Amino acid sequence: MFSTQTYDVAIVGGGMVGLATAIGLANADLNVVVIDAGETQAVSGEPKLRVSAVNKASQQLLENLGAWQYLDDSRVSPYQKMSVWDKDGLGKIEFDAHSISEAYLGSIIENDAISYALAKRASEISNLTHLQGQRLERIAFGEREAWLTLAGGDNISAAVVVAADGANSWVREQCNIPLTFWDYGHHAIVATVRTELAHDATARQAFLPGGPLAMLPLYDDNLCSIVWSVSPDQAEQLLALDDIEFGKTLTAALDGRLGLCQVISERQSFPLRMRYARHFARHRLVLAGDAAHTIHPLAGQGVNLGFLDAASIIDTFSQLHEQGKDLGEYSHLRALERWRKAEAMEMIATMEGFKRLFAGSNPLKKAMRDIGLTLVDNVAGLKTVFIKQAMGNKMTLPKLCREPISS
Repeated sequence: MFSTQTYDVAIVGGGMVGLATAIGLANADLNVVVIDAGETQAVSGEPKLRVSAVNKASQQLLENLGAWQYLDDSRVSPYQKMSVWDKDGLGKIEFDAHSISEAYLGSIIENDAISYALAKRASEISNLTHLQGQRLERIAFGEREAWLTLAGGDNISAAVVVAADGANSWVREQCNIPLTFWDYGHHAIVATVRTELAHDATARQAFLPGGPLAMLPLYDDNLCSIVWSVSPDQAEQLLALDDIEFGKTLTAALDGRLGLCQVISERQSFPLRMRYARHFARHRLVLAGDAAHTIHPLAGQGVNLGFLDAASIIDTFSQLHEQGKDLGEYSHLRALERWRKAEAMEMIATMEGFKRLFAGSNPLKKAMRDIGLTLVDNVAGLKTVFIKQAMGNKMTLPKLCREPISS
């Protein structure tokens, strides 16, 4: 006979955003279940291909949730500097955390390492149930609760469901929530490379004629994770090269700034698309992270936008719970939806603007790029604004997430 368990909040998706949301809500005295199709494991050996540039605001959230302490320090790479340049022009910007009396700008961390740290923290909380290796088979919404059926037959009911199950969200699809989307016309190639010269704790981004190339410093002085955005045809050509030829091509693209680059991992490629759900909330449902929005990775802000979703949901649900209000009532979720949609659209528009400005070799655009980059690099006040934006202004965290959340 199958069982039915009742929770305040059911979160579908056990990735970074889903687990962060779950921990914050559980620490605010809500009874939470996470339905996770995967299995979270400790990270060891060679660097994983998928990494994130975690800004200071996201780090603060992870610290306040009690998860940051479970990250393996030896696999966390704080970076002090950023170097951005236009390969087809003269413009460049150099950022340095020390110029604003900060130790570092952010940290490059493997996604799996962040998920493992969050899962470790989640395992300590008695009113948080993390169901790993469990797939959702059915979902239905009623006036007063939502019902979820797992593939094994067990049933769950909850006042509200948070869909944090990624860009190809099953929950979003089942709920027939339409997407606004467009193809960026780029594929991202990711790989780990060993560089002849030390990366000097500097995150580098070159705007090439074919698309941006990011070199993200890892925990070894001569290891970097690359994210190279190119056309589908160019991606196919680059993936067809052997490791030696790919390394030479990468070295040339970087103007030899890190010496000879040697690929030490497999290379993967995936298409880049902007996605923006028409609805971020419905009666008894909230979308979070990539289930709600995806953006171009050129500024590395996707994960930080997702963590802001988590913080906003924690803040909103905690206040509703304190006030004795129904968590899933859509009239109570409208403000949260407007809040998240506005910030997501602002980020999408910013990334699209950068992408279009740095695309191609039109002489007028080249001149605009050179003037803009040079202006930012030489005007102290403007440069400080850009540095703080890259770090993530901690005041953008909702009130309840600016300090440790304790039960």
